[in-house]
This record gives sequence, structure tokens and C-alpha cells, in this order.
Amino acid sequence: MKELGTRALSGLLYASLLVVALFWQHALITLFYFFGIICMIEFKKLIHLKSFSPYLIFTFLYLGFAYWSLLSPSTTGVDEACQILLVLTIFVQLILIKDLFSEKTIPLFSAKRFILTTFYLSSGFVFINAIANFDQKFTPLLLFGSFLLVWINDTFAYLVGKNFGKQKLFPKISPKKTVEGFLGGLFFSCVASYFIAHYTETLSFTNWLILSIIISVFGTLGDLIESKFKRQANVKDSGVIMPGHGGLMDRLDSIIFAAPFIFLFLRLVHYVS
Repeated sequence: MKELGTRALSGLLYASLLVVALFWQHALITLFYFFGIICMIEFKKLIHLKSFSPYLIFTFLYLGFAYWSLLSPSTTGVDEACQILLVLTIFVQLILIKDLFSEKTIPLFSAKRFILTTFYLSSGFVFINAIANFDQKFTPLLLFGSFLLVWINDTFAYLVGKNFGKQKLFPKISPKKTVEGFLGGLFFSCVASYFIAHYTETLSFTNWLILSIIISVFGTLGDLIESKFKRQANVKDSGVIMPGHGGLMDRLDSIIFAAPFIFLFLRLVHYVS
């Protein structure tokens, strides 16, 4: 009971910080900068990287894109640089998906460690912030809706998997995840997309429905990829900063991985419309 209370309290604090910061642009940028630094500390331990340079690269990329788009939202250079980063990020993430389906460990030679900290973790936070500043204006409800879908997917994947799960999804990486749990999370995320579309009035129901599928699929892949990193590092959690939950990256792994694909979809919707 005490552990459950600790878990609920730390989860509530995390969610409260996030929700409050979502509606104040500078607070959002600052909060996710510190979230990114904490996740970088945790991730570097998982991949056994001792260099200090990933922090500098993260600071340059994250704050550079955040304030460049904030101060000069109509500058074409921002858009072009963002497109280049998006292509590189998705390419690296596709390699991680490929590594996930391999029975071998994820190869972590020196250059790949720096590639991962740059185009997996740092750029993930760049696109989390970019979602909240989409289409040259502050749009926090887009990011809020994305986080809601992540939380709903994770919650119902756990509940459905625990009560009805039989077929393992990736037994060698995450023994508790089941196909039934994944489908349950996906179903309830799709249901929630209707209410998010109705109450946020940001995108159409169809677009939020597609986003719910993107978030469920790529969020689950992001969770599994982090689980494989943890299994290779022989640890249960990425850190201990959130009592009862583990590390901060354990809470953000889904949105970090899904954010570039969310942003890509939003761009496609923007161009089509």
C-alpha cells in the first residue's frame, strides 16, 4: 500500500508539472530542457557513454530549435533545418526498430552511441517541443492530446494485458507485454481520440484517430526499444528519480520515440489542407 501511494504521488507530481507547463510556452521549453538533461543522464548510463559532449549537443539542438522557431517563426531556414533533422531522426529510429526485431543485442560501437544520443534522444525532445509550436504558433493542446493518448494507451495496455493477455508480444525483451494488451491500448486510444478532437478543437476526429494509431504503434515500439537497452545494461529501470516508477526516461520513452512521427503526420496534414 505504501509503495502504491508513493507511486501515485510521484506520478501526480510529474503529470501536474507537465500539464501546468503545457500552457506557458517558456515554461514548457524550460521543463523539457531539464527533462531532456535527466533522460540524457539515464540513457548515457544504459549505453555506457561517459562523454560530456551529448549534453552540449542536446543543448544546442533543443534550445536552438526552440528559440529559433520562437523568435523567427516565419524564417525558411528553421523549416529546412527541421526537415533535415526529421529525416535523419526517422532514419535512425528505423534502424532501432530493425535492431528490435533482431535477436542479437543492439550494437553500440562508439559512433553509434553519439548517433543515438543525438538523433534518438536529443531530436526526440526537439520534436516534442515542435509539436507544441506547430504551424508557427503555440499549440499546446496538440501536445497535451498526444500525451493523453500515450497515457491512455499505456494504462489500458497494462489493464487489458494483465487481465486478458495470453500471447506475448516480445517475450525476450518485455515478458509482461502481450498482443492483447497492445490491441487494448490501441482500441481505447482510438476511442479517446474522438473526445480529444471534440474538446480540444485542434484537429478533426479523423486526424486524431490516425494520431492515436501512430502513437500506440510507435509509442509501444519506443517502450520496447528502451526495454532492450535496459536488458542489455542488465537494469530494471533507467533511473530512480521517480519513486515507484523508475527513471524519467521510463515515463517518456514512448513520446520521445513517437514525437518525430507525430510531427511528420502534422506536416502532411498541413500541406494537404
